[in-house]
Amino acid sequence: MPIHRANIGPNSLVAGTRMKLLITGGSGFIGSALILDLLENSPHEVVNIDCLTYAVCPLSLDAAAGHPRYAFEAIDIRDRPAVARALDRHRPDRIVHLAAESHVDRSIADSDAFIQTNVVGTHHLLEAARDYYETLHGAARDAFRFHHVSTDEVYGSADAGGRFTEHTPLSPNSPYAASKAAADDLVRVWHGTYGLPTLTTASTNNYGPRQHPEKLIPRIIIDALAGRPIALYGDGRHVRDWMHVEDHVRALRRVTEHGRVGERYNIGALAPKTNLEIATLVCDALDTLVPNRGLGSYSGLITFVADRKNHDRRYALDPSRIMRELDWHPERGLEDGIRDTVQWYLNNARWINDALGLAGA
Repeated sequence: MPIHRANIGPNSLVAGTRMKLLITGGSGFIGSALILDLLENSPHEVVNIDCLTYAVCPLSLDAAAGHPRYAFEAIDIRDRPAVARALDRHRPDRIVHLAAESHVDRSIADSDAFIQTNVVGTHHLLEAARDYYETLHGAARDAFRFHHVSTDEVYGSADAGGRFTEHTPLSPNSPYAASKAAADDLVRVWHGTYGLPTLTTASTNNYGPRQHPEKLIPRIIIDALAGRPIALYGDGRHVRDWMHVEDHVRALRRVTEHGRVGERYNIGALAPKTNLEIATLVCDALDTLVPNRGLGSYSGLITFVADRKNHDRRYALDPSRIMRELDWHPERGLEDGIRDTVQWYLNNARWINDALGLAGA
């Protein structure tokens, strides 16, 4: 869909304008999808800085290797001098900050990595970006943006029928969500106090190819194929809004290129489902694509386990602002998207083994 001229903010891009984007955490699930999309569908140059944690599968960016518009730097965002050197060396027009520890269960078991990466790392990145911004002049200074990518979990649990807007107070209920909410506040303050031109987005649950196997949908696929129980927390009726990563990537590009400085944009697909409904959709796709006659249906493997501590019952975002101001809308239907995702995992056993640390097994 075209962007309506009336809705494009000052200093947004003219179509076809080439930028250099520095993406933190570009080797992760959303980051790698964004990088591959940028290299295929835009003229932009991409610099990926990532410290390559356990959640990264190097195969995800095989297609970017050797690309003339792609560069990689093995950098931890907590290392401010290294980040500063990368900014000085590459001179990016915009930063898209995706680097984060993101698994709620891990944050409950051990919160330290989440505070260090998501809070301390974001602080160091903001300070390096602020120093870099002060070196810019003229058109380069006008064009610069710091785009922070957040999550719906910072808002806490939504009331039945309600949706979080950009003005909903942050009320996180897990160490992961608290670390992301702290990062959101840091970004807001660095804009208000220091004038750093920031953008913030918060998205609903993503799914799609190349998502780490610890996340719900790939875990369901892998456990089902192995004949293991498909474990769901509590009664399985926790509600999430599910968005294909391709839709999220399009939204990130739209905000990075055209968002209004200082604004926050919620990115939601308006596709709420309970975890039990998602598990059933995945099992239905598996029943069609790889039927297991001995099992009957993979849904027979669904089992319920003790609920997660302080588990949010429902997430729901109101994406009206990004739809209205930037003319973004989700395009991937949930059932088709899940079936395509299941097919991708069926076709990519090597990627799964690599992501699980079983390469060569």
